[in-house]
Amino acid sequence: MSHTFSLLLILAVCLFSDAGVAHGQGNYEIQVYGADTVPAKSLMVELHSNYTVSGQTKTINGVYPTNHQEHETLELTKGINNWSEVGFYVFTSEQDGHGVQWVGDHIRPRVRAPDSWHLPVGLSLSTEVGYQRAVYSPDTWTWEIRPIIDKTLGRWYLAFNPALERTLHGPDVKQGLGFSPGVKVSYDFTRQISGGLEYYADYGRIGAFDTLHNQQQQIFAVTDLNVSPKWEINIGVGVGPTAGTDHLIVKGILGRRFDWGRKSAVE
Repeated sequence: MSHTFSLLLILAVCLFSDAGVAHGQGNYEIQVYGADTVPAKSLMVELHSNYTVSGQTKTINGVYPTNHQEHETLELTKGINNWSEVGFYVFTSEQDGHGVQWVGDHIRPRVRAPDSWHLPVGLSLSTEVGYQRAVYSPDTWTWEIRPIIDKTLGRWYLAFNPALERTLHGPDVKQGLGFSPGVKVSYDFTRQISGGLEYYADYGRIGAFDTLHNQQQQIFAVTDLNVSPKWEINIGVGVGPTAGTDHLIVKGILGRRFDWGRKSAVE
């Protein structure tokens, strides 16, 4: 297990030393990750639905405006064993004048610290690489490494994703390493209903953050419906207070886990 973490970190150093920052992957999967991975012999199927009520209205450098774009993302995550998984994303967009279009694909392996380590927090590490068409993102090939830390305290749930991003191909390829944190704080009002806030940001290049005016920052009020361990239901409304952010977005996540075979009780 420790060798896998080390391999991911070495890969991160190698890639980060030779690429640029990835600015804004677009609102295709708006989610703060928890540390758990999908169990072995299981497949998680999720649909991310995000609609930009108020966003960019002009085509800039050949990139379509985001205003009134509907993004539908299919996410398939397969559990490999008790501490790892691999996820695959298919991004699509629908907008008047452009119709329904394929945007791109990403792949995301992830490993986590097993329960047998008895850590005081949940801990995992994911890496994500993928392609988006230039009319939706000027940086077409991007790479990310995302540490994931979470903790349940009574009815409270806290998660922190201090993601680091790089551009592999595009205009930002020489701009440096970018910092894009995500934070979630939620409270269980009942066994079935949780509510809270999610925060997403892209501060720009580490060591030379963008001005506040140009940073991407979003705050979502969210509700999670905990109807079953096999289901994931998340809905939210988010505002972007800075000029570099889409101003109003509605999002939803609907997921279902499918299991087969016999599960191992050994971590």
